[in-house]
Amino acid sequence: MGFASQWSQYFPPKPTFTEKDVPPGSQQGNVFIITGANQGIGLELVKMLYPTGATIYLAGRSRERVEQAIKDVTESQKSESTPSILKYLHLDLNDLSTIKASAAAFAAQEKKLNILWNNAGIGVEAQGTTTKQNIKVQVGINCIAPLLFTQELLPQLQEAAKTATAGSVRVIWTGSLTIESFAPSQGLIYESLEKGKTTWPIVDYAMSKVGNWYLAVEAAQRWGKYGIVSVVQNPGNVLTNIYSSQPTLVMIILKTLLLYEPKMGGYTLLFSGFTPELDIEKNNGAYIRPWGVLAPCGRADLYKKIEQGAATEFWEWCEKQYQRHV
Repeated sequence: MGFASQWSQYFPPKPTFTEKDVPPGSQQGNVFIITGANQGIGLELVKMLYPTGATIYLAGRSRERVEQAIKDVTESQKSESTPSILKYLHLDLNDLSTIKASAAAFAAQEKKLNILWNNAGIGVEAQGTTTKQNIKVQVGINCIAPLLFTQELLPQLQEAAKTATAGSVRVIWTGSLTIESFAPSQGLIYESLEKGKTTWPIVDYAMSKVGNWYLAVEAAQRWGKYGIVSVVQNPGNVLTNIYSSQPTLVMIILKTLLLYEPKMGGYTLLFSGFTPELDIEKNNGAYIRPWGVLAPCGRADLYKKIEQGAATEFWEWCEKQYQRHV
């Protein structure tokens, strides 16, 4: 838990990879899914990608909110000569019974998927909060449901990788600085994940972000042979609805000292999706810091856990959780 590592993520250098690196029209023919794209950094990414000519699915629970976001983007960027096609895709990560149907709805429209940003998630919630299937909410929404969704989309990712530029088909998972600040030395405490025995909700959140890191590493190991890159990124400390449950005084302090505008987190997502620094043989499974910096997580102890099989163990644990409900 190095101080230098955390400091560099609280106060990152200026982004060096921006919209100019993904020029208008450059993504014509490519298909993307961004979960949680109707607000926050997901919406900022949509705005950045709109001129590129891609087909972009904004995945979320509320059709009304997503369609309003689509309207706002298209109306504010009417002058673009190669606008993307923006589409709504229903996705409720709180209800595992709906996930396969969401992936099937996408598959009915598209044969390939070039990039999946698993951006949607939930933050620090009250102790005991659960999903519809009575799974602890942070690990349910942030890990188990996204893994199921991603696995259901594997055929479309594989299809894209057959013809796409090597290393360009990617799955982007979402980490957090809380991995370094609050995750326990074990990385994951399964008794807590299963029975909800922790007394500090931020630890639950941090463990779900460790889980996202583990899933990214394991996906890289399992799917690299198909030409799919998988990475985890800490988008940075940005002002989004993930802080919606925080007390007013805490938010005043955070806004004043530590939180950046959502667009900055969008740059982390943009870098993760398009930087040429990633490839099947180069940095697959990597950790990305804000606002687009390839650098290790500061938790050397958790790298040792990964070497000892922790990522595989968590992947299999997640599969057992959703198999009971789908």
